[in-house]
Amino acid sequence: KDYEEAVRLYSSAIELNPGSAIYYGNRSLAYLRTECYGYALADATRALQLDSKYVKGYYRRAASNMALGKFKAALRDYEMVRDGGRVCVLGSLCPSWGHSVHPGVTLSMLGSGSIEDEYSGPKLEDGKVTLAFMKDLMQWYKDQKKLHRKCAYQILVQVKEVLAKLPTLVETTLKETEKVTVCGDTHGQFYDLLNIFELNGLPSEANPYIFNGDFVDRGSFSVEVILTLFGFKLLYPDHFHLLRGNHETDNMNQIYGFEGEVKAKYTAQMFALFSEVFEWLPLAQCINGKVLIMHGGLFSEDGVTLDDIRKIERNRQPPDSGPMCDLLWSDPQPQ
Repeated sequence: KDYEEAVRLYSSAIELNPGSAIYYGNRSLAYLRTECYGYALADATRALQLDSKYVKGYYRRAASNMALGKFKAALRDYEMVRDGGRVCVLGSLCPSWGHSVHPGVTLSMLGSGSIEDEYSGPKLEDGKVTLAFMKDLMQWYKDQKKLHRKCAYQILVQVKEVLAKLPTLVETTLKETEKVTVCGDTHGQFYDLLNIFELNGLPSEANPYIFNGDFVDRGSFSVEVILTLFGFKLLYPDHFHLLRGNHETDNMNQIYGFEGEVKAKYTAQMFALFSEVFEWLPLAQCINGKVLIMHGGLFSEDGVTLDDIRKIERNRQPPDSGPMCDLLWSDPQPQ
């Protein structure tokens, strides 16, 4: 499973024998495993150019398009796999792809009934997040217990209001004596998040954090991670920052587990609200006009300015190309 080494060696093989569809097909799989979907798509397409009957090529291209949210194109290739006489078992990789626009969800629509007497977990104080609530919440989650749905709804509705007021490019000024900790992907690893706070201290006005996207998917505790992060955002709105990653999107959440986790722990309606909140996450942050932070990377086109980032209308699912896509997806690659 050393996929980066596999890419390197298949690249060497292709240099020696550029006419082998199999080498391109296998490198495409390695790219898929490392989430380099654009390269995976290009390799699968090249494999089919070399051998139009190469069934795995259609399968790899379908998987690449599916990961990129291009479901009609994926479906065409999966049909080619089927018609090629091969059995194609998709299993959990193929949930229902019907995408609907989520209307504005309010707490009243979701039900604001009272919390049952038998619930003994953390509760918001007068509807507000406090430090005591956050400490109780982290211990509750550490014991693998579920926050009451009403509290979860309240956090989501409130954090949506906070995020919607932020610019697409958040600009922060630090004094020479101040610091900020930037954290990469947490991907549903709640115990790793607790370990970060154990090693580096709880968030506070004197100990600010920036979590740089990909809070959910893959790990089994994405709900716990994201509600903890949202809670700290409400507690310290000016000192706890969250940026959007490519996994704060509907397509990724359908494929990599977050949607299923939310539906299992709560409801489909709750996932719809998560999806709305994710669309309001800022895309980048600039510190002291010198340090630019984004989940993805630099742009496929030259000349993009900070002002261009400021002008991005982020309240949507990301497009297939352009600056918003690059901010979320453009990982550094030798190519």
